Amino acid sequence: MIYPGLNKLGKVIYVGAEAILILGEFLDIKSIYKIRLPKPYRDPNLDLLVRSSRTKSEARIILLARSVGINVPAILLVDVDLALIIMEYIEGQLLRDLLNNLNHEIACKLIHNVGAQVAKMHKAGIVHGDLTTSNMIYSNGKVYIIDFGLAKMSNALEDRGVDIHLFLRSLESVHFNIKDLLFKCFIEGYEKILGSKAKEEVLAKVREIRLRGRYVEERRLRREELP
Repeated sequence: MIYPGLNKLGKVIYVGAEAILILGEFLDIKSIYKIRLPKPYRDPNLDLLVRSSRTKSEARIILLARSVGINVPAILLVDVDLALIIMEYIEGQLLRDLLNNLNHEIACKLIHNVGAQVAKMHKAGIVHGDLTTSNMIYSNGKVYIIDFGLAKMSNALEDRGVDIHLFLRSLESVHFNIKDLLFKCFIEGYEKILGSKAKEEVLAKVREIRLRGRYVEERRLRREELP
């Protein structure tokens, strides 16, 4: 890949099912190269269409999120033919690794801010699709939301509820000792932007989603118990 301003490509820092992330530099800015890889089992023309479409969609959503006040990496270049997004590298700590070691007041303040940012996303019609503390970075006093690979445009209450359900599950999994406090702070931040009516609606949807999950799990266990 040759672009004006390309200084160097560094090491691969992540390999996922859909894309790889490479640490490098662009225009003398420490950067992340996100490249969606071809799938050998797909027709080549269809494969390019899928990868190009998803790259375009992700870039547009990140730009929209930034325009409504969400802390996201700045996009430096998009090449849809290569299914490539170059964005600034956010230097900091994953919230996943940080929260459990903070005093409760500071942790609450950070998560309150996350709740407000998620509410701004939802207000703009963006759902993240993988809202966990692993996709949040604390850097220079701010929390950045990253990895919009599964994001989409939607105003559906179901999609908003799934976003918040996923976030709650990440708290229960990684931050179980303080999950109740953190979720309370998150919802307070969410309510500050969208108001109490939207908060109550989305919480009701989260409860419904969780009940559906329990019902499916109970049915699975009953089937396993049959002779």
